[in-house]
Amino acid sequence: MSANSSYAAAGVDTRAGDLAVELMKEAVAATHGPNVLGGVGGFAGLFDLSFVKDYEKPLLATSTDGVGTKIAIAQALDKHDTIGQDLVGMVVDDIVVVGAKPLFMTDYIACGKVVPERIAAIVTGIARACAETGTALVGGETAEHPGLMGVDDYDVAGAAVGVVEGDRLLGAERVADGDVVIAIESSGLHSNGFSLVRHILNAEGIGYTDASVELGTTWGEALLEPTRLYTGPLVQLLAGANGTAVHSLSHVTGGGIAANLARVLPIGSRVELDRATWSPAPVFRVLNELAGTTLESTEGTWNLGIGFFAVVDAAAAPAIIAELETLGLPAWQAGTVAFGDSATAAADGWEQGAKGVDGGAVRLVGSYAS
Repeated sequence: MSANSSYAAAGVDTRAGDLAVELMKEAVAATHGPNVLGGVGGFAGLFDLSFVKDYEKPLLATSTDGVGTKIAIAQALDKHDTIGQDLVGMVVDDIVVVGAKPLFMTDYIACGKVVPERIAAIVTGIARACAETGTALVGGETAEHPGLMGVDDYDVAGAAVGVVEGDRLLGAERVADGDVVIAIESSGLHSNGFSLVRHILNAEGIGYTDASVELGTTWGEALLEPTRLYTGPLVQLLAGANGTAVHSLSHVTGGGIAANLARVLPIGSRVELDRATWSPAPVFRVLNELAGTTLESTEGTWNLGIGFFAVVDAAAAPAIIAELETLGLPAWQAGTVAFGDSATAAADGWEQGAKGVDGGAVRLVGSYAS
């Protein structure tokens, strides 16, 4: 028995992996600009960093993440061409938070069995989103784990690197009293809180192929709505005339609305976000109705319609909102930064800092627009 056939008997098909690479090759190569060396298939991706010599103080930014249990819905529907965009959104949109422009990304897919067309669909989605965000997909890995994962099971993860000039680094230290907090619209659930979503639907006996009258589509289609990509428009904003008026950015992911904004505010600052400035999308309302809960009770789990925050100089806020709209990102003023005494007790609804960051205090007030 040959080594290859022995490996196949153990459940690993190297030829299927090779076919998957062939199917995705064109999409991956399309993300490569002149800085990428070596093409597809090397042991390591190469990226020419010579251009950073033009920076006074180049800082590299890096981020890594996955998609979470949203993958379970893609697997249930056997629809895998959008989950890659979710991955890029979770990884690359974290890099732009510090003001960095993404350079390159790598991905990792672990699966029970390599189905070439499935792997190619996932990676093609990643490549398409990388191209949209100006990120080169320089490498990746697909690992077959028979016996550890089911034949239709997989998980995806990725990591990316970006660069920012040292004096253009965004963060809480730039935020000033009176700065305006701009909320930027999400495309839906993005890739957070899906364990709760699946729990609610399971408790109600709702399947992903079941139609929802309220949503005007099947549940699966509504839930697989890809994560909105913010990096491209935000990089343009930061490079333009209004760029220096942006003081900090926040990506609303795990932890919800208040906690993620609090992470990019300085200690001693506070923001009250006015719920009346936006109306959460139907998917959030229907899920809460099914669960018998309120929108307010899920503010720490779902984004409820806000995918990003920009904390900006008040004088530039109207122009920045208008520019974001032009760049395809609906945005609005949701609050104002204030310094001084603030009651940050949990009983008062304040959330102060998060994920190890001793940041500002944030709470949501009022009622959502209908």
